[in-house]
Amino acid sequence: MATHSLIAREDLICPQCTEIYCLPVLLQCGHNICKLCLQKFWEWKRCQECPVCQVVSIPKRPPINLALKIAADHYRLEKMNAGRCHLHEEKLRVFCHNDERPICLVCQMSKEHKIHECCPLDEAAKQKKEDIAARMEFLKEKLKTLSKTRETWEKTRTFIQRQADENNRAIREEFQKLHLFLFEEEESRLQVLAQEVEVKVKVMSLKLDSIEKQIKSLVSLISDTETRLKGDDLSFLLDYKDTKKKLKCNIGEPEIIRDILINSATHQASLKFQVWKKMERLVKYVPIALDPNTAQANLELSEELTCVQYRSQRVLPDNPERCTGAVCVLGAGGFLSGKHSWTVDVSRGKDWYIGVVQESIKRKGAMSFKPSEGIWIIGGIIGDVLWAQTSPRTRLEWKQKPERITVELDYDKGKVAFINAVDSKTIFTFKDKFTERIFPYFSPGIHDEGSGSFPLTICSQKTTITISD
Repeated sequence: MATHSLIAREDLICPQCTEIYCLPVLLQCGHNICKLCLQKFWEWKRCQECPVCQVVSIPKRPPINLALKIAADHYRLEKMNAGRCHLHEEKLRVFCHNDERPICLVCQMSKEHKIHECCPLDEAAKQKKEDIAARMEFLKEKLKTLSKTRETWEKTRTFIQRQADENNRAIREEFQKLHLFLFEEEESRLQVLAQEVEVKVKVMSLKLDSIEKQIKSLVSLISDTETRLKGDDLSFLLDYKDTKKKLKCNIGEPEIIRDILINSATHQASLKFQVWKKMERLVKYVPIALDPNTAQANLELSEELTCVQYRSQRVLPDNPERCTGAVCVLGAGGFLSGKHSWTVDVSRGKDWYIGVVQESIKRKGAMSFKPSEGIWIIGGIIGDVLWAQTSPRTRLEWKQKPERITVELDYDKGKVAFINAVDSKTIFTFKDKFTERIFPYFSPGIHDEGSGSFPLTICSQKTTITISD
C-alpha cells in the first residue's frame, strides 16, 4: 500500500492516450505504453518505434510492466472507492450505459462518452437494481427448482434401494420354491432307487439262501460218498444200493435271474430333462409382465407382475415413465414389430380398460382416450355397456358378458383386435398405423361400491417342450 502511494499520478499516465495505464508494456528504451495503444501506433507507423522517443525496438513482444500495472489498478480502485474519477478527480455523478460504469461530468463531455447513453447515478442505480433483482429472482427460482429436484432425487435413491430389497426378496423366494422342488424331486427319486435296491437285494438274498442250502447238501453227499469209496469192498457193496439211490438226487442248472440289476437307465437317463419337464407344473408362462415403474400410485401389482388392482395410495417417485393422468399401468418392454397376443381375465372387474398405447402418450395430466392420441383401448363396463374408445366412442354389443379377452396386436399391419377368449369371436378391431413403440395398457377401475376394485389378471399360457433333431 505504501509503495503504491509513492508513485505520483503523472507517472501513471500513458504518454500515448494520456489516461491511466491499462496493461502497460515496457519498451527497450525504457518508456511505458498501454499495450493496446502501442499496437495501434505500430500498425499506423508500420514499424516498431517508441511513440515517445522514436527508438526502434528489436522485433519481439515487449513485456508487461507488472509493478506499474498493479500501481495503476490500485490507483483506479482507490479513486473508484472514493467516488471520484481516476482521470479527472471529479465526483462520479453519471452512469454510462454503454460501458456500464459510473463516470464524472467531464468524462460525459469527452470524446469517449459523448455519444454514449448516460443517466444520473440514482436513476441508473434504481434501474440496475431492478435488473439485478429480476436476475436474482430467476436464480432463486433455479435454486428452488434444484433444491426440489435434489429432494426428489434423494427420495428416488431411497426408493431404488427399497425396490432392490423387494426384488431381492422376491428372487430369493422364487428360488427357494425352485430349490424346494428340486430337493423334493431329488428325495423322491432317491427313495424310488432305494425301494428298487431293497426289493432286488431281498430277492438276491433269498436266491443266495436257496443255493447255499443246495451247496451244503451236495458237499455233505460228496463227502459221505467219498468215505464209502475208501472203505473195504464188502462194506461198499453192502451200502451200494443206498449210495446209488442218494446219488440219483435231481439237481438242475442254477436259475438265470433276469432284470435283477439296478435299472440305471430309468434313474439316470435324461435326468435333467425329465426334471425340467416335470417343472412344467410348477412354472407358469405369462407373455407379458406389468411394469411397476409406470403404475399410478393407487395401483398394487402382484409379486409376479401379472395382476393389478386399485388400493390405497402409496408414495412413489414421479419418474417420467409413471402414469399419473389415469389409474393405469403399462406392460413392460413394448413392441416395435411382429404379432403379439395376451389374454386378460376381466370377469371380476368393473369400469376396466385394456388395450395398447404408444410410447409418447401424455402420462402426466388428463389423458385423452382416443386413437389420434396414440391410445387404442376398450372397456368401461358400467350397466353392462362396453365401449371402444374411438372418436366418438363406439358402443359394443355382446350376447354374453366376456370373462376373458384376448388382445391381438399385429404391429406391422397396424391392427389391434379384441377377442372373446371363450368363443373366439372378435369384439372389436382398431386399424391404424404404428410408428413408435407400443405398450400393453391396463386400468382396473377405481373401486367397486367403495369396497376396492377387483383385479385384472394376465392369464398364463400353457407351455410345451418340443424336441427336435
